[in-house]
Amino acid sequence: MTGLEKARQTINEVDKEMAKLFCRRMDAVKEVAEYKRLHGIQVSDPAREAEVIAKNSKMVEDEEFKSYYIDFLQHNMDISKNYQHRLLEGMKVAYSGVVGAFANIAAKKVFPDAIAVPYSDFKSAYNSVVNGESDCVILPIENSYNGDVGQVMDLAFFGPLHINGIYDISVVQNLLVVKGTTLDEVKTVISHPQALGQCAEFIKKHGFKTEEAVNTAVAAKQVAESGRHDIAAIASDDAALEYGLKNLVAHINSSGNNTTRFAVFSRSAKAPSKEDKHFIMLFTVTNEAGSLGKAISIIGENGFNLKALKSRPTKDLIWSYYFFVEGEGNINSDEGKKMLEELKEKCSEIKVIGSFEKEISL
Repeated sequence: MTGLEKARQTINEVDKEMAKLFCRRMDAVKEVAEYKRLHGIQVSDPAREAEVIAKNSKMVEDEEFKSYYIDFLQHNMDISKNYQHRLLEGMKVAYSGVVGAFANIAAKKVFPDAIAVPYSDFKSAYNSVVNGESDCVILPIENSYNGDVGQVMDLAFFGPLHINGIYDISVVQNLLVVKGTTLDEVKTVISHPQALGQCAEFIKKHGFKTEEAVNTAVAAKQVAESGRHDIAAIASDDAALEYGLKNLVAHINSSGNNTTRFAVFSRSAKAPSKEDKHFIMLFTVTNEAGSLGKAISIIGENGFNLKALKSRPTKDLIWSYYFFVEGEGNINSDEGKKMLEELKEKCSEIKVIGSFEKEISL
């Protein structure tokens, strides 16, 4: 046997083993895809890909081969993602609003292969996951300019779903009108209260009256169906395209850096991971002097950074509140377990609703 024949025989033997390993790998990918469906986790994670490539490429000592192996790893990951995308076709993601609403845009960005299912309000969208109609729901929890979305925080407190990821979506508001409308004809603007707040300076400058709508895309639909030139909607470019409106004035947000944080809720909590660096927790404190201060101290004393602390009425008792906490640190660690045990002594109710590696900007 010549040297060439031996080399080809080796390649054939390796290819045979690689075919078996490839199938084994793809079976694991299938399990990953199903896990992501159940827990409302998006397919792509560029930071983790880079971390895996950096780690695994160290196993190749030959510098001449290393760059080729990195290409090999990336190609394997791309194949894995393509297969996951195909497996996740048909996944149902609920959102509040209609086509063209920012929640619809967020759903398509986070889950590009899924079927985005609209619901009339936050509660209906949330309950569609609770009762199994949808796989997960994406809901806004906070806008960088106009603050918290209290209704969603209440659903998180009173409902059974878990948050398995938070995504920051840039929001650009526009003045949408029926084609042929001029700015001087517009007398009233219609939109969701959050959007009206985000564009308050523009509205005041032009002396517009305001009307509230369930969401921005509903406002756009209302304007389109009216055919009137004296009203305009504040909504997205997607809404303009969907309802055949003209974008009369673009980017009318009072703040140029307008971002909405969307949380993905699912029925199952993500498995604890040592990579988790963020958590969301809800609690009520006992009716004793200094209870809240002591609870906050416990969080810090155990090495966790308190990013946000927000209060909402419990609705059970007058002047009774629950607290929505966002923290940095791994709540699944030994320190986290110790913190939770200590908090139980000061809190009448405590509920961890989310633990994840990082917040993702899209």
